[in-house]
Amino acid sequence: MEDDILTIEEVARYLRVSERTVYDWAQKGEIPSGKIGTVWRFKKAEIEKWVNDRLSSSSKPTLQNNQIQVKSILSPDRIIFLNHSTKHDALLALADNLSTAPQVKASQELSVEILKREGLMSTAIGRGIAIPHVRLASVTDLVMSVGISKVNILDFQAIDDEPVRLLFMIAAAYNQHAYYLQTLSYFSNRLKNSELRDALLSVENPMDAYNLLINEN
Repeated sequence: MEDDILTIEEVARYLRVSERTVYDWAQKGEIPSGKIGTVWRFKKAEIEKWVNDRLSSSSKPTLQNNQIQVKSILSPDRIIFLNHSTKHDALLALADNLSTAPQVKASQELSVEILKREGLMSTAIGRGIAIPHVRLASVTDLVMSVGISKVNILDFQAIDDEPVRLLFMIAAAYNQHAYYLQTLSYFSNRLKNSELRDALLSVENPMDAYNLLINEN
């Protein structure tokens, strides 16, 4: 099988949904797909674009600002400065930080699954931002860490080819699919604001970054 062709099982693992859900989406034409004989197949590039379009789309807002309480999923100690030039090292450093959250019960699993997810499709959404994310049974509630990189991370293969400098890592419980998608959408939309991105890159300490992120204005 060609590297850029995915099975239902691989798409389901990437999206963290059931294989039945992927099958239903394909049947309804809601996800880019095609059939080889009687078997559904998916082009990796098309799925990646579909995911990024859903994350960055603001044409149909699905949540109000007060539905995502940043204070409930982020704390100043989970905002760190990174100095790694590769996504592998940056992701491991951020996963190590996120695993200090009490909601994360299996730190090794978190690191493994974050890297596995990134290996399947890049989580860089453009504008220097990456939002690595997983849902795991070993996570009890949605939680996140933020990494502000002091150097360009060039190998994220972002859709706009821009190096990544801001990483928002989200881990959720396996049964939090809707809240998980809302959180991804919330941050991808907020980070379209170039002033916010520039301010985050300019902070000198985690508390300043935290205050920027909890400020809804």
